[in-house]
Amino acid sequence: MDMAGAPTDRIPLYTIALPVIGVAAWLVIGKAGLEPLALLLVAALLGNVIAAVHHAEVVAIKVGEPFGAIILALAVTTIEVGMIIALMLTGEPNPALMRDSVHAVVMLVVHGLAGLCIVVGAIRHRESEFRVEGANAFLAVLIPMATLVLVVPNFVVSAPGPYYTPLQLTFVSIACLALYGAFLFIQTNWHKDYFLAGRDDVAEVAPPSGRMALASFGLMCVSLFSVVVLAKSLSPALLEGVGAAGAPIAIAGVIVAAVVLLPETTAAVRAAAANRLQSSLNLALGSAVACIGLTVPTVAVVAWWIGQPLQLGISPGATVLMGLGFLVAIITYGTGRTNVLSGIVHLVLLAAYIFYIFAP
Repeated sequence: MDMAGAPTDRIPLYTIALPVIGVAAWLVIGKAGLEPLALLLVAALLGNVIAAVHHAEVVAIKVGEPFGAIILALAVTTIEVGMIIALMLTGEPNPALMRDSVHAVVMLVVHGLAGLCIVVGAIRHRESEFRVEGANAFLAVLIPMATLVLVVPNFVVSAPGPYYTPLQLTFVSIACLALYGAFLFIQTNWHKDYFLAGRDDVAEVAPPSGRMALASFGLMCVSLFSVVVLAKSLSPALLEGVGAAGAPIAIAGVIVAAVVLLPETTAAVRAAAANRLQSSLNLALGSAVACIGLTVPTVAVVAWWIGQPLQLGISPGATVLMGLGFLVAIITYGTGRTNVLSGIVHLVLLAAYIFYIFAP
């Protein structure tokens, strides 16, 4: 995780003010449709995303790697869960929202974020190196989880259509939690070295004091709360905007994924530019694993509580494209080094994913 940009001797004033402003805006404005006030809420939401990332980076410096990337992934997953639940509880039911968001995170991370980091690293350094064992561990967990959540529902016969029965959804949720838990165990214990860059690639950053780390943790929680409530305030505007533009409803999931991945994107690209592709992959692929491993069980519980079914299976065309994407990822991460061609291939696959949303 690239944390060199986070000051550890002070807390920037804007990271203190933004969470307070965000909560105040939510209390004063409430829900907003397509109106100028929505722009203020968007600015406050994005500002709180930045503040949350800053505080997560400070805490991550204190605890060290690979816990730094895990903390940021958990923070981002919290934002995503909050946004999905806020949209689920607003307006007309959208049973496919979680599916669209999880699918978008997988495609945006595996092709968009990873591809962009590879290209940035190639432009600056021609070739970038990383640990094959770490990348393979990410894919070994991500591929089965994505398949269980997004593909298998189309083929089970207990429920019609791309749905799971409550029993099946419970099993898949437990399976995702188990896979994520097993992954965290090897990432933080037995095979921690798989996810660590070489010592020459690690930037030396003075650790913050315990008091500052604790303050940053508290402010991070407030920032995340602010992001969640602001997302709930903006959910009517998002749904109205998608309808007014005549865009496919699936684009709402892409927007949710794009917003929650902004923190990861900033940190990962910065790490790639500094020739720390291992840190970039930890951030990018780690966010996708955390997304499925934690978002699916949490949203499944909320959906059960409010009595809303979850439409999970993606279309046959999307299944083929996702399978192709994983095959390319296996090739890309199988050598331990990348070049600009690998990055361009992934970005083209991302472009294909976006294109086929509008032209299925």
